[in-house]
Amino acid sequence: MPQNHLRQNLARRRTMQNPQKKTTRQVRGQKAPAPERISEIQAALAKDGSFDGKPSGKWDASTVDAMKKFQEAHGLNPSGKLDAKTLQKLGLGSQTAGLAPPMPPVSSSSLAPSPSPAIRRQK
Repeated sequence: MPQNHLRQNLARRRTMQNPQKKTTRQVRGQKAPAPERISEIQAALAKDGSFDGKPSGKWDASTVDAMKKFQEAHGLNPSGKLDAKTLQKLGLGSQTAGLAPPMPPVSSSSLAPSPSPAIRRQK
């Protein structure tokens, strides 16, 4: 029996043995900004004129609306979501974030110096 069928059968048996147990998938993505960071973002939006009100540290409907207004005014996708390009335009982001795709992680083997051609193998 192929490996996939074995895994499926095993998973089915576990579910039948314990039907109350629900599996939870780990959600990937960014975590929500801390209230201090949200206040900083709201202050930057207010300075721009996109946010009316006092920074509260809560990502509420007025913050999303202000973010959309800011993004549209600056030629960004008006999603209302925080991203690297929006942070950059607000003056709160990295100078390089969002400009290019992420670089793949560097493996430790690629950090080791390679032997020079003369030392590799002498005949």
